[in-house]
Amino acid sequence: MLLPRILTALVGIPLVLAAIYFGGIFYMAFVAAIILLCLYEYGLILLTAKKPVNRVSLIIFGILMIIGAIAGRGENQIGTPSNIASFFMAISLAGVFFVEIISPARSLERAANTLLGIILIPWSLAHLINIRLMEPYGEYFVYILFITIWATDTGAYFTGRFLGKHKLNKEVSPKKTWEGAIGGTILGVAAALFCWDLFFPWYITAAQAALIGLLVSVLGQVSDLAQSVLKRSAGVKDSSGLLPGHGGFFDRFDAFLLSAPVLYYVLLYML
Repeated sequence: MLLPRILTALVGIPLVLAAIYFGGIFYMAFVAAIILLCLYEYGLILLTAKKPVNRVSLIIFGILMIIGAIAGRGENQIGTPSNIASFFMAISLAGVFFVEIISPARSLERAANTLLGIILIPWSLAHLINIRLMEPYGEYFVYILFITIWATDTGAYFTGRFLGKHKLNKEVSPKKTWEGAIGGTILGVAAALFCWDLFFPWYITAAQAALIGLLVSVLGQVSDLAQSVLKRSAGVKDSSGLLPGHGGFFDRFDAFLLSAPVLYYVLLYML
């Protein structure tokens, strides 16, 4: 499984870095495509588990959640009302329940599963766009986010493989170990410090860069475990087979579900 994993990374990493570099519509379209693919795979996981979910509502109100998260960014930075994000969230919540009410096969469980999907994926991952739009160094902070996540994943994989003895949570993810988690965190913080020194050592302090690395690394691993809970409940190993060696897009971008929004709001108060 290591060779397909490496080959996919050799194709995917340059594509991600190019999207971040060019920014603008190209980057927004890239993130939007990732979100829609993750929503698709989320729906597949629930259908595999025979759990009800409204896949049409996932897409429609998921798009509204993306718009709300972007429009409401950063204390009215783009001239929209300060509560615009809450407005879009309220519309999305009302919409999901309205669709459920008028559906002949109405179900509270289906509404709950649909709501989880549109909050967990579109709202969270839309903050990848918000971070890129931060001035003047949003591009660099997105680089730090991605590179820290990648470093954490790599460090956890190899540390866990060669040194792992104590299971992190065998019921949720049998292969993950405490040694792997610690090794991944150390490499993640080191990667954040490397990026800080490379991009803008004059803009934030080394302590702030280390804090960013620690938050992203730890939250990325928690996000991964949270997604594993979802897959475990469905009895599936991967969200799909679209990315050889990595599973699906939901598997590859699950670490950003918690790390991206938390990093965005930490940066708002830190900078």
